[in-house]
Amino acid sequence: MTGTVLVINSGSSSIKYQLLEPATGTVHASGLLERIGEGVDAPLHHTAGDTVHDTTVYATDHSSGLRAVLGAFAEIGPDLGDVGIAAVGHRVVQGGDTFSGPVLIDDEVIDAIDSYSPLAPLHNPGNVAGIRVARELLPSVPHVAVFDTAFFANLPDDAATYAIDTDVASSYGIRRYGAHGTSHEFVAKAVAEHLRRDDLKQIVLHLGNGASASAVDSGRAVDTSMGLTPLEGLVMGTRTGDIDPAVVFHLSRVAGMEIDEIDALLNRRSGLKGMTGQNDMRAVRQMAADGDERAVLALAVYTHRLRKYVGAYAAVLGGLDVIAFTAGVGENSAETRAEVLRPLAFLGVELDEAANAARGDGIRRLTTEGSAVTALVVPTNEELEIARLAIDLARD
Repeated sequence: MTGTVLVINSGSSSIKYQLLEPATGTVHASGLLERIGEGVDAPLHHTAGDTVHDTTVYATDHSSGLRAVLGAFAEIGPDLGDVGIAAVGHRVVQGGDTFSGPVLIDDEVIDAIDSYSPLAPLHNPGNVAGIRVARELLPSVPHVAVFDTAFFANLPDDAATYAIDTDVASSYGIRRYGAHGTSHEFVAKAVAEHLRRDDLKQIVLHLGNGASASAVDSGRAVDTSMGLTPLEGLVMGTRTGDIDPAVVFHLSRVAGMEIDEIDALLNRRSGLKGMTGQNDMRAVRQMAADGDERAVLALAVYTHRLRKYVGAYAAVLGGLDVIAFTAGVGENSAETRAEVLRPLAFLGVELDEAANAARGDGIRRLTTEGSAVTALVVPTNEELEIARLAIDLARD
């Protein structure tokens, strides 16, 4: 297993991880620890080959949580001391203006990542906690930070700039940073390899509980839906996406809500959850099938926003070759894909209904051979992209 990489995605209350080979994509182990710091037994799911191990641990913080994860490797395997780990790759959501690519982690890098926590308060603090503990427990291995914002670090100025006072924007780092960049980059590369073209005008739709769109021209991101924070853009599981900023003023002045209350409302109690009480697309679809009018409207709002972004990005790109669907909803919800694609016939999209309804592994086509725009399902693999970037940097 020489050349393996341990990829760690440390969230606010969870640690997701994989041990894999960047060269082949072979996954030797993976797992998820949830409910860290909640004062209850935390479920730990660890898979190594054909062995699946489920247990609970008392994880009061990321330190005890990651120790439990490493304990699972020691108990269930593979033993990390025997596999020749070349690097540990850490997913970091927000890299601000400082990081436009992966970077070897030192104390200064950690401080910089921590300084961007106000831009990603749900993510960066957990990322930092996981990095600190991992460096302590695995001190002899290079640790590499891979940033969700890096793919969008060089957006054109007209896409990255908000139309507010220039001095204020400069003083407080206000610009479009984007997010999910590791996934968007992986998918855009996979599409180019699949179609054997490097000059494609692509729209990538990363549709999970968090959702984002990007416009990619010949491999370069030229626009993306998430902004200063991951709140902007598409309708998501718990986030509003695009909303009139004056809603914040209105809720403060008229409803008497504090800023933190409004923040929690827009980030945690909006989107599908705010409209239906459920943030899982499968549950919302079932509610709609059962005649729940809230769910019917929520789905209409969700897909309306998606089509709106596709149209806008086709204009930004000056044409369109590919629409790529990825992540949980994008890869698995044929209904959502159809509701987005059917009305796009005016762009030259010809949906193949049977192909869209069929399930399968790997990249698969959703449109007819004669369609002017190719629509694809492209399974994302952020862990593999992180592993590749981490090992390349660690070996330099």
